[in-house]
Amino acid sequence: MARPGHTAWLLLAATTTLLFAAGASAQDCANATFPAGRSFERCNTLPVLGASLHWTYHAANGTAELAFRATSGSGGWVAWGINPAGAGMPGSSVFVASQDGSGAVSVLTTVLESTSPSLTNGTLEFDVPVPPTAEYAGDAYTIYTTVALPGNSTTQNMVWQTGPLSGGAILPHPTSGPNLQSVKRQDFLSG
Repeated sequence: MARPGHTAWLLLAATTTLLFAAGASAQDCANATFPAGRSFERCNTLPVLGASLHWTYHAANGTAELAFRATSGSGGWVAWGINPAGAGMPGSSVFVASQDGSGAVSVLTTVLESTSPSLTNGTLEFDVPVPPTAEYAGDAYTIYTTVALPGNSTTQNMVWQTGPLSGGAILPHPTSGPNLQSVKRQDFLSG
């Protein structure tokens, strides 16, 4: 049995440890660096899949300039998007970054019509005034783009994902654990 006063010290130590860990997680996003002088006003460390979103909201034209970053081996892919119709993957307009067999990074834009999408490169359900680009460095992909927020609303249903490649082909992502938790209602105005 703990002596009187020790319980309070244990509780204080546990609370301090949790606060330090939460602060370290938030710093991951805030300390991110980008090439070519790119910078963003806000960021969120996302709760799963080693991902973060960095953005600058432009109220004058209802756009968000953004960088989505997620860890992945070079034999994988990452994706980020917005679902203008609701929560979840089906109906989402997404950007998918991957590498081909030579290591060249490309971005596919597609609408996920179901839970088994065709992944045909096409037009998204919202405007993309700056075409997407991507890079792979430090065991992470970063997708850069500017999107016109659907309905000129600063709050959007966001999705993100990671999965494997085979010979440069995008394979389905796992359908359990964190891969099913990668959805969030994102406020581009307040964070």
